[in-house]
Amino acid sequence: MAALSGGRPQTPSVEIAPVNLAARVDDALAVQAVAFGLSDDEIDVRRHIVLRHLLYPGARALGAMTESGRLVGFVYGMPNDRGHWWSTVVEPYLRATGTDDWLDDSFVITELHVLPGFQGRGIGRSLITTITDSAEQPRSILSAIDSESPARGLYRALGYRDLARHVLFPSAPSPYAVMGAALPLLRAH
Repeated sequence: MAALSGGRPQTPSVEIAPVNLAARVDDALAVQAVAFGLSDDEIDVRRHIVLRHLLYPGARALGAMTESGRLVGFVYGMPNDRGHWWSTVVEPYLRATGTDDWLDDSFVITELHVLPGFQGRGIGRSLITTITDSAEQPRSILSAIDSESPARGLYRALGYRDLARHVLFPSAPSPYAVMGAALPLLRAH
């Protein structure tokens, strides 16, 4: 477990620890809604998706929690399976770039979100490095909105590189990039 406290004294310290995401799905979706800008309808759809993902073999989650137990960030992922919906969507894009082998023997980061007021404190970095440090797979993959953003900058700093860009998911308004990194992820020096 990692305890984080930042240079912002007005924000409480945060602990990274395993979380029962099924029990706290509404808390997690509230974080995702603020961090990612989701509507109530999108939250309802994602609730079912998250609960289904948590049933997959090897799925696990970590939460970033304040001392009072408030969930301010979370990550979850699982060993990738080519039969999962996400893999079937990204596979043609990866095949076109000659990187579809990344779908095998990889740990996929399914979601990673931190409330805006807690961003910039290393919480996202701690969540993703902690969850991938325990992965049995030699590499990790994820998808992120295909724009220059703090999230993409973080992923690059951790060793993720673009495997495919301009990936279109059904009903997603923006294109995504699929990124991959060898494990363990890079650490700041």
